[in-house]
Amino acid sequence: MIPQEIIRRKRDGETLAATEIADFIAALSNGSISEGQAAAFAMAVFFRGMTREETVALTLAMRDSGDVLSWADIGKPISDKHSTGGVGDNVSLMLAPIVAACGLAVPMISGRGLGHTGGTLDKLEAIPGYDVMPDEALFRHTVRHVGCAIIGQTGDLAPADKRLYAVRDVTATVDSIPLITASILSKKLAAGLETLVLDVKFGSGAFMLSAEEAELLASALVQVANGAGVKTCALITDMNEPLADAAGNMLEIIHCLDFLNGRKTGTRIETLILAFAAEMLVQGGVAATLAGAETMARDALSSGRALERFGQMVSALGGPVDFVERPEQYLTTAPHVVPVPAPKSGWLSTCQARDLGMAVVELGGGRRHPSDKIDHRVGLSAILPLGTKVEAGQPIALVHAASREDAARIVASVQQAYTISEVPGTSAAVIAKRVE
Repeated sequence: MIPQEIIRRKRDGETLAATEIADFIAALSNGSISEGQAAAFAMAVFFRGMTREETVALTLAMRDSGDVLSWADIGKPISDKHSTGGVGDNVSLMLAPIVAACGLAVPMISGRGLGHTGGTLDKLEAIPGYDVMPDEALFRHTVRHVGCAIIGQTGDLAPADKRLYAVRDVTATVDSIPLITASILSKKLAAGLETLVLDVKFGSGAFMLSAEEAELLASALVQVANGAGVKTCALITDMNEPLADAAGNMLEIIHCLDFLNGRKTGTRIETLILAFAAEMLVQGGVAATLAGAETMARDALSSGRALERFGQMVSALGGPVDFVERPEQYLTTAPHVVPVPAPKSGWLSTCQARDLGMAVVELGGGRRHPSDKIDHRVGLSAILPLGTKVEAGQPIALVHAASREDAARIVASVQQAYTISEVPGTSAAVIAKRVE
């Protein structure tokens, strides 16, 4: 196999054979392909695309580049959820313990920040001691005894994807349907799932800008995953504004605890979390109907069982045993917290959510290069939802920054990300469509 020949053929729009794709991915995982060649392959796929057959071959090759887990001894339905990424999207942090408290086992393999979107692993690393890369024995122990474990890709799980994922982040090749499909599903298939629910986002803070693009991606994901034997459906959801009222690693952990403590009811993110919980519980055979499943999820929240599971997961994976009781003892806050004043009175009508995500990156809460270190303290909080009436000077968000200079710069960026209208408006429905 000559890597540059495969790159040339894909660059020229030719269809690659499954064996060629498998050989290229095998070379990628064993290190015999350079970072430049991996980037060239990603760019060729970005511009030329892949057929459905090529995408399936790429997904399976990436899955088979490492271990494929089996959970036959767990005795519970093995389920998971994945989001294509957004701003203030910390759904996984709350969803996993909720459905675990209802009887599912959730071995969740998550990723780091990609472009302007936050990464679940980066958020969890704001918790001192939390090990996002445990060995397989600890991973299995946590899933068995807690019901959920949110970790990263170990070197043995889809290692080819791990390398390609990092290259895509810094070469502007993130928003390619074949690459997104293979990246998401290779990890999920390697985790040994039985069922999967996908959150495919569209809008100013998503990689898919329109609902039509999101539906194409959702259909590709669902078809490939179902074809690989994993029962899968997708919800297409709106990302034209941050999902949570916070964006930034430590701040989203605080939001997670607030949510699990019942302090975020009636929000867009609650609607989404309960919808995904219901889908997972029905797919896993724990509930017969979506309505009944949602009732189960609400009970797991109101009873405190979901919060307890989150605390158990944190403790099992190396975090403080009393983290959920005393988070302020363990989370480090930014030294400068500055309000973003509304430049005029009116209603918040539109938001460039991607710009808010990039503001977090600019503050140091994301990466420009794969080797960059994250400042977990920084970000945005108290973000007002679209449709809110504001007066001139009223805070529409708070900036958490490492320096006054950073804070001042980001205040201006956040102001520019919003449009304030003279007439009332409302937020769009958070769930646009279901695909199966």
